[in-house]
Amino acid sequence: MAQSELVLANGRVIDPAAARTGGSVDRHADVRIQDGKIVEIGAGLRGARVIDLGGLWVVPGFVDLHVHLREPGQEYKEDIVTGTRAAAAGGFTTVCCMPNTRPVNDQRAVTELIVRRGREAGLVRVHPIGAITVGLEGQALAEIAEMRSAGIVAISDDGRPVMNAGLLRRAMEYARTFGLPVVQHAEDLDLAEGGSMNEGAVATRIGVRSQPVCAESAMVARDLEICGYTGAHYHVAHASAARTAHLVRDAKRRGLPVTAEVTPHHLVLTDESCSHYDTNTKVMPPLRTRADCEALLEALIDGTIDCVATDHAPHSPVEKHVEFECAAPGMLGLETALPILLELARDSGGKLSIPRLIEVFTDGPARVFGLPSGTLAPGVVADLTVIDPDRVNQVSTEGLSSRSKNTPFLGRTFRGRAVLTMVGGRTVHDLDGRLA
Repeated sequence: MAQSELVLANGRVIDPAAARTGGSVDRHADVRIQDGKIVEIGAGLRGARVIDLGGLWVVPGFVDLHVHLREPGQEYKEDIVTGTRAAAAGGFTTVCCMPNTRPVNDQRAVTELIVRRGREAGLVRVHPIGAITVGLEGQALAEIAEMRSAGIVAISDDGRPVMNAGLLRRAMEYARTFGLPVVQHAEDLDLAEGGSMNEGAVATRIGVRSQPVCAESAMVARDLEICGYTGAHYHVAHASAARTAHLVRDAKRRGLPVTAEVTPHHLVLTDESCSHYDTNTKVMPPLRTRADCEALLEALIDGTIDCVATDHAPHSPVEKHVEFECAAPGMLGLETALPILLELARDSGGKLSIPRLIEVFTDGPARVFGLPSGTLAPGVVADLTVIDPDRVNQVSTEGLSSRSKNTPFLGRTFRGRAVLTMVGGRTVHDLDGRLA
């Protein structure tokens, strides 16, 4: 639904990006939207239509740097329409989709297809991430320049890490010329040896083949050396280990152009969650220990880790209703990310503040990829989310917008969710029909 002029009144407006210009990050105010843009934030604003939010939070639209929309080629799991509908329901207005499609997004034609389908879906903004290597095979560089001109915002081989250090060096040098971040799934495959979960007491007890935590940190350490040599922007995807956080923290202190993301599930779930062989808990990198969760949360709070990304990975029952070691790794994330982080903030005793929570979903990821999103500054397009922090919701298969239902949070009750999502002033999610 489009509104020529709309005032969202009586809200708690939280815009962490305002801190960079000396503005107010967190205040009680009204937001006036006209012709798809935010034109004014203040008190007592008037407009053609006024919606009283009664103190609900008004925040910039969420940005997710790591989703799998599965189109083209695996639409039975998800497609751009269902994936972006799930994004809107979760409060996301911008998503960056990984290249492990069929065919792989390693050339202009596939990039253009994704951009076009995102535009046709008409829900949230879709930015493709291009492959580093042809076919994700780690042998030859993909058509990075062509994909860049077609609309990619970063390069990655997603779940297939670039094992060849020389090839990664060339990719970083090439990416630097185009200002593209290099996103690495940090996993040394020789150390991982095909393990399906974290190496430790739980894996030993339940008899599942595992991989050591150093499979991640060793790859990050190697990549940071190449990052320092080339000067390219290196981004650690879904950090899962305490040691990874330490390495990133040290690299930032040394001034390296490195950023990192963490998923909600790596913040709150441990390898103990795998003890009942629930394949929805099988993810890559695997769930680690409580100590890793705590170290990642500390790194998110202090800014070592720049943002939260969901790694939204839809799978059908065909891939999940099998033995644990045979199951495809990954879980849904778009519709549960905000409730999980809100619960985590409440349990943190104030360590994870609400402005910081909003920042890691908005200004943080937008700055990592250089996207024109993540702020409510007057003059920008009206990509925003309204949050009811007290709305109780139970995660259910019927309530999920995603085509797939693979989440270990089914049946869990959370407090807090997105109730209204707007993209360019258009309503793309309206839980309560406020703008009907």
